[in-house]
Amino acid sequence: MTDYGSPARSSPPNPIWVVAAVIAVLLVLGFVLTSCVGGGGHSWALWKGKEERFACPRPASFVGDQPGFNQQEQGIRHLRRLAFQNDFFAQLELGRRYEAVKTTDKNIEDPIEAAVWYAMALSNGEGYAPINRGVRQGMWGGIRPLSRYDDCRAWERHEAYRNLDRLLSHMSSTEQEKVRNRVIYVLSTQGADGFRTLARLYDELYGPFGEPADNEQAQEAMGRLDASHRPYRAVGTLFTRNDVDAYLYNYLAMQTGDVGAYVLLKDFERSAPDRAGYGAFVEAKANRWVPPYEFYPPEAYMAGAVPHSDESKPRGDAYEFALSRVHELPFKHVSDALLYLGVITRPANRAEDLAQGEIDTLKGMIGEPQGGRFTPLDAVRAIQYAAVSGSARSQLVLAVMYAEGVGVPADYARAFNWFSEADKQGSPEAKFAMSTYFALGVEGVADQNKAEAVVYRMDSALSGFKPTVSRIQAVLEQVTRASRHGARLEGPGSYDYGRHSDYGGRPEYERRGGPPPAYRRPAGDGRPDEVRP
Repeated sequence: MTDYGSPARSSPPNPIWVVAAVIAVLLVLGFVLTSCVGGGGHSWALWKGKEERFACPRPASFVGDQPGFNQQEQGIRHLRRLAFQNDFFAQLELGRRYEAVKTTDKNIEDPIEAAVWYAMALSNGEGYAPINRGVRQGMWGGIRPLSRYDDCRAWERHEAYRNLDRLLSHMSSTEQEKVRNRVIYVLSTQGADGFRTLARLYDELYGPFGEPADNEQAQEAMGRLDASHRPYRAVGTLFTRNDVDAYLYNYLAMQTGDVGAYVLLKDFERSAPDRAGYGAFVEAKANRWVPPYEFYPPEAYMAGAVPHSDESKPRGDAYEFALSRVHELPFKHVSDALLYLGVITRPANRAEDLAQGEIDTLKGMIGEPQGGRFTPLDAVRAIQYAAVSGSARSQLVLAVMYAEGVGVPADYARAFNWFSEADKQGSPEAKFAMSTYFALGVEGVADQNKAEAVVYRMDSALSGFKPTVSRIQAVLEQVTRASRHGARLEGPGSYDYGRHSDYGGRPEYERRGGPPPAYRRPAGDGRPDEVRP
C-alpha cells in the first residue's frame, strides 16, 4: 500500500558529477579573471572597449580632474618632467592628454604631441621588460607566464599602438617627420640609453619600437599575431629600418663613454656580415651629426593651450660647466636676441635691466613657468630661439658658443652647422669662420680644403668684414701657393655657396688636422671680432 503522506526519497548525488561541476566553475572563473587582466594571447580582445578593466593603475598625481587652466598647466608640466626622464606611465598619460581623450583636455589637443609621447612609451623598456620571470602556466598553455602587472602593461602597449597608428594615418609626411624628429631629440637628451633605443628603432632585428621581435604587441603591429588582423602600416613606416642609422646611433652611444654601448656596438657588427663594413662611413657621419632641434619646439598647437616645454636636464659636468660660463658672453648678444624676438623694445646692458614682464614674456615663449628670475639658461635659450627663428647675428653667436663651450658644451659639428646657417644669410663674419674651418680642417666635420678657405676669406672681405693685416697677408700667401700649384679659384660673385656646406652636397676630401679656434682674440677690447657689432 502506498503511503501518500510520507516525502519521496531521492538518491544521493554522484560525487564524480559534483567534482566535475566544481572544476568547470573554477575554469570559467579563471578564464574570466585572466581575461580581465589581459592574460594569454588575445583573451583581452573579447573585452575591447572596456579599457578601465585592463589599464594599469596610475599614480595619483597622473589622474584626477583639472578644474582650471592653472591646475591643468601644472599637471602638464609635471607630466613632461617625468616623461623626459623616461617614465612609462607619464608618457602614456601625456599621449592621452594631448589626444584629448577627456573633454577637459580639448584646449591642449595636439595630434603631433600625442603621437610623440605614444611613440616614446612604446620605445620605453619599462613597458615591455618582464617583471615576473617565473612561469605561470595554466592548463593547455592558455595563460601567459607573466604577472598581472605585465599583463596590464601589455594592454597599455596594445592600446598605444592602436592610437598611434590612428594618429599617424591622418598626418601628412611633414607632420610625421615632426613626430620622428621630436622623438629623436628627446631620446638624444637621454645619453647612451637614448642612443641605444634609437639604434633599436632602426634595427630590423627588433620590433617596430625596439622591443624584442617576438613581443606580442610587436607581432600584432606587424600583422603576424593573427592572420585576420591587418598590420599597423603607419606605425611601421615612422622609423624606416636601415643598418646605417642603426649603426650610427650605436656609435653615438659608444661615443658617450658608456662601456655597455661598446659591447653592444661589437655585437651589432657581428650580427650581420655586411655591418662591419660600414664602420668608416658611419664614423664620419657621426662626427657631423646634430640633433634635429636646439631645444624642444615650444609652440602650442591651439591658442590658449599650455606651450610645450623642454624638460631635458643638463647631462653631466660638461653641461653644468658650460652653463656656468655664460657670464663670459657679452650681454649685448643676449639683448640683440631679445630685440629680435620682440621681448624688449630697447637694448639692455645687463640682465638686471629687464622688467619682470619682459622676463615672463621670454619664459612664456620657451615654455617655462613665469614669475621667476632671468637665469643663465634663459640667456642661452634666448640666443637659441632667435637663431632658430632666423636671426643671422644670433646664429653666429650660437656658433661661437658651441666652438668655445660657453653656455653649451663644445660641439664642432653644431658650431659648423650654425656658421653655415649664418653664412647662408650673408654674414661676413660667418664666412671668415668657415674659411678657418676649411683652412685648418676639423676631423670629421669640415675637411681641409685650402681653395675653399681662400674663396671664403676673400668673399668675407668683399662682404664688409675687414680682417687684420696679418690675416690679409695669410690670404695672399695662400693665393700664391694655390696659383703655384695650378688650383682654380672661382670668383666670389659666382661661387655656389650651397656646394660647400655639409648639408648641400659638399664633395668629400681627405680628413686631417685638428679643430680650429672659433675666433682669434684681437689685441683690442678682447672680444671676438667675428661677433663684434
